[in-house]
Amino acid sequence: MRVLMSGASGLLGTAISRTFAAEGTTVTRLVRASATGENQIPWKAGKPLTLPSDFDAVIHLAGESVVGRWTAAKKARIRDSRVLGTQTLTDAVTRMATKPGVIVAASAIGFYGDRGDEVLNESSASGTGFLAEVCREWEAASEPIQQAGVRLVHLRIGVVLSPHGGALGKMLLPYRLGLGGRLGSGKQWLSWIHVDDITGAVRHVLGNESIRGAVNLVGPNPVTNAEFSAALGKALSRPAILPAPVFALRLALGEMADEALLASQRVLPDQLLASRYRFRFPELGAALQSIVAKS
Repeated sequence: MRVLMSGASGLLGTAISRTFAAEGTTVTRLVRASATGENQIPWKAGKPLTLPSDFDAVIHLAGESVVGRWTAAKKARIRDSRVLGTQTLTDAVTRMATKPGVIVAASAIGFYGDRGDEVLNESSASGTGFLAEVCREWEAASEPIQQAGVRLVHLRIGVVLSPHGGALGKMLLPYRLGLGGRLGSGKQWLSWIHVDDITGAVRHVLGNESIRGAVNLVGPNPVTNAEFSAALGKALSRPAILPAPVFALRLALGEMADEALLASQRVLPDQLLASRYRFRFPELGAALQSIVAKS
């Protein structure tokens, strides 16, 4: 299989590329215009892009990190990197003489907004807030691909657990120092997925013609933030009893604190389960133990 990938140097792109390389799948990377190297195509969001017609699949993961205080400039980068980047890639794909069989495009469970205890699946409506707005525009930007007759999958990705970075990577040190604890009330739901199930689910989606549209890339057993904190403390054999108060989170991170850390999203992976994907790490405890052993 020949795969074109954007965001290949990020946390998820690196994990997926490593798995593909071990299987003999050729990955061509979309890279910044200043980069050079074999199996690379330079591109820039908003600039015309021409692609060769020799790819079986496209995996689109590129996007500005949402971590950090959301200034007006930061929010513009978050939105533009996703929406303009997707429009650029979509335009290029729709102009290809021979189109790939499938496009797998990243999105996020931020699509659902802050929903309390409501159980959410792929048919649930979008919510409110900046992240929900961005996710709606992000997904809409790739719809012309589907109209061109190419199978399109939107990966609504949850909190990724990996020993190599991401949200958990930033939490390991304070928890190891005994400084971990719940965020705010701890009652908000957290929908997580082990990085190995990211790679497994992407391969599953690529090979399953029946999977189209939104796919929630989360594990089958979401937990509350308090439960997550306790499980991480247990995996590290450390106490997790120092809560981060809401006012401190808002003071440090502003709007991001409310939408990314304190929002509640109880999301289930109905599409993956219906298509008989078997999770390697369906339970949080085993997932955290696996990561702690490698970190």
